[in-house]
Formats: sequence, structure tokens, C-alpha cells
Amino acid sequence: MKTEHIKYVYFLGIGGIGMSAIARYFNHIGKKVFGYDKTETPLTKELQKEGMMVHYTDDISLVESLGFQPENTMVVLTPAIPKNHEEWNWFKEQHFTILKRSEVLGLLSESSITIGVAGTHGKTTTSTLLAHILTVSAVKCNAFLGGISSNYNKNLLLHPQAETLPTQEQFTVVEADEFDRSFLTLTPKYAVVTSTDADHLDIYGAHDAMQESFLAYTNKLKAGGTLLVKYGLDIINQLQVNYYTYGLNPNAQIYADAIRINEAEHVFDLVYLGERISNLSLGIPGLHNIENAVAASAIALMCGVSADELKEALASFKGVKRRFEYRIKTPSRVFIDDYAHHPEEIKAILGSVRRMYPNKKLVVAFQPHLFSRTRDFMNEFGEALSMADTVYLLPIYPARELPMEGITSSVLLDKMSLNEKYLLQKEELVQTVIENKPELFVCLGAGDIDALVEPIERGLLGV
Repeated sequence: MKTEHIKYVYFLGIGGIGMSAIARYFNHIGKKVFGYDKTETPLTKELQKEGMMVHYTDDISLVESLGFQPENTMVVLTPAIPKNHEEWNWFKEQHFTILKRSEVLGLLSESSITIGVAGTHGKTTTSTLLAHILTVSAVKCNAFLGGISSNYNKNLLLHPQAETLPTQEQFTVVEADEFDRSFLTLTPKYAVVTSTDADHLDIYGAHDAMQESFLAYTNKLKAGGTLLVKYGLDIINQLQVNYYTYGLNPNAQIYADAIRINEAEHVFDLVYLGERISNLSLGIPGLHNIENAVAASAIALMCGVSADELKEALASFKGVKRRFEYRIKTPSRVFIDDYAHHPEEIKAILGSVRRMYPNKKLVVAFQPHLFSRTRDFMNEFGEALSMADTVYLLPIYPARELPMEGITSSVLLDKMSLNEKYLLQKEELVQTVIENKPELFVCLGAGDIDALVEPIERGLLGV
């Protein structure tokens, strides 16, 4: 289906963070956007305010009443939609063009200079930071992000001339998702691989299969393109494309040097292919974010951003919602919220918090995400969470899965080596945190624990 023939775009799962970015794009270029989602959220409310029609009941009659025709309507599908979804099956029976979110992203980006940021963790912050650097520089870009940028309060950034599809002169930043091999629909000119830790084993079956998928992604690079890959990853020895390594290790070709903490802010020098750019201050905390900043900075420099533009952009970056997001930051209390749901992410977050606040008792709330992920990394989760002084553990958030026998938060609790560990229901967490008034509190998880963040914040602030 040619884009110019499309009058309507219908999203099955419009409230997803990646889906909503594409919905916003089609709405921006003048298409009529409709969508279904299971529940109303602040994000779906924003979409409605922007002029999109969203409903929350799987109802064929609602779709039929809108008068869609196969020749003028494109349907966009998220993998979270179940196979027995009535609207999805109606669209299939009526022979509508139905594309996965990743396929649409591939179509939108193929005509421009695409930058794909992939990795089992780090990709959202890296892609959002890169998009911010390009946006505040003379270069500019479009960006389809996997999180809400705190600078712009959106997951879609647009080039000043983006009135139609991105053009071959424009840069387009996309988050290249490894889930169900979605990133293989992309053909980037520049690509980043931040990490290839084992994850999504319910999809891949084994870590080796997931690694092979990342290698396949690197081979999607356009002729003459450039890959930036984190130093030390196993896939490096098998790469068949032009690449540079990056990281915190001075053996990398591009790395951060002279890293120091100045009043809870990180400052570093960037060594970029032999050139040193000194005294870069990152507007968000965390040693892992220095690593993300190295990747974003390197790609930005390759795209024509100047050293002065880079310095200004890094300092003004406010981060991504729910990625090391400060909810409270006062001399007497710190409350950080983060989307972390993998053991390596948890280690990175808690390690950074420990370095920044070495004299404060670290209290953590965590909601495990997926029974399969909890099963696959039970020991690793236990080890990572034991970095805290106190842990409040919630039941496992199932997302798309059914319960698995013997896989519970109680089993995970037993894997933790610390003494102060408690299994709580969601409704108990808010009151428990408010009553104990921790000086240093970190909230972690990718499920619906985010709904508790604001009540905890209000309670700790006494409002």
C-alpha cells in the first residue's frame, strides 16, 4: 500500500510507547488516526487530546461504523494483541493491509538516513539522547522513541521540514527492538548495539539464538554504513561490517575518560578516534548513562554535530521518563524511579546510586516483569537486588503470560542475601514507604508499578 493512498490508519494497541509514536507521526502528516487499547492511560488521553480517536472495548461494530475500506486504510498491529482479538480477526477477514509496528517503522525510515539503536538495555536512553543532540544542533532529525523524552514530553520528535515522509536528506533516529526480531525490518545507515545480554528467552529459546539475531541486525546495515558496538560484546568477533567499539574501557576506539562526580553530576572527557573533547557534563546521573552518552555522542559527531553543540546538548539533556528519573531530590530525601526489569539494568542503577549516595541507606521497591524472565534469571535477580539495604518485593507482573508453577516472588525473595526484605502487595507498598520515610528510595519495574510512583511521591512530600 502506497502512503499517498492511505486515508485512515488504525492501531491495534495504540497506547504502546512505540505504537503511539507512529500514531503521532501519521496524525502530524494529516492522516485520520484511530485505535484500540485495553486500558485508558495518561498516554492514550494525550493522543485523544491531539485529535486521535481511541476506544477501549474489543468491538467489531465500533470498527464497522467507521467505514474503513481495505484500499484506503492501513492497520498497525502490536505483538501484545492476542490472536483471538475480534477486531484483528475482522480486519484479516476483510483483507485489510495489516502491518506490525516494526514493519511500519521500517517503511517510514527507509527513505531517510536512519540511525538504529539496538540493545537489550540502554537503547531508549541512548536513542533519546542522540535525538536530543541532533535536535538542538544544526543537523536536526526525526525520532521514533521507546520512551517519553523529559525535554520534550513526547516520544516523537520531528524535523522542522517533516511534513510528509522523512526524506533522504533527513536523519531519522529509531529504537531498534530485538523483541520478536522486530529490528530486522530496518536498514540503517548508522547502527548502535549497546548490549546483548540474555533476555526474551521466551521468544528466542537460548542466548545464542538471540546473539545470532543481533548479528543479523548488524548485517542489515546499508552499504557504506557504520556500526557502533559496545566494547567487549561477544558478537564483535563475528561482525562482517564496518564498525567502531565504544565504552568506558580505554581499549575501545571511542571511550569516556577522566570520569568524575561533581555534586551528584557526572563529568567526563570523550576520546573520539584519537581526539579528546574535555569536560563534558551529562544532565542525567549514572555511570551507565555515561556509557550511553559515549554512544550517542559518537554517532552525533559522525552525523556532523560540532564539539560545541555536543557539549551544550549533553548538559541540557533531562533524560527519559522512568529512566533514572528523580521524583524527589532534596538534601534530606532522594526518590528515583526507573523502568529497570533485567538483572544487569538493576545492577547498573543500584551501583550508580551507591556511588552517588554512599552514606545513605538504600531502600528499593521492585516488581518483577514476566514469569519467564523471573524464571530465567532468578539467581541473577537475587544477586542484583541484594545490593540494596532494604527491598520491598511485589508479585510478578504477568504482562502477556500465564502463571508458571513454582515461579513466584516468594521464591525470588529467598534468593536475596540481605536481611531486610519484604513481600508486599501493590496496595501495601505506598503506605509502607510513606510510613518508613526512606532517605534514599528507588522504585524499579516495567509493569504497572509506575501507577504507584505519584502516590508515593505525594506521600513522601506530605501533600
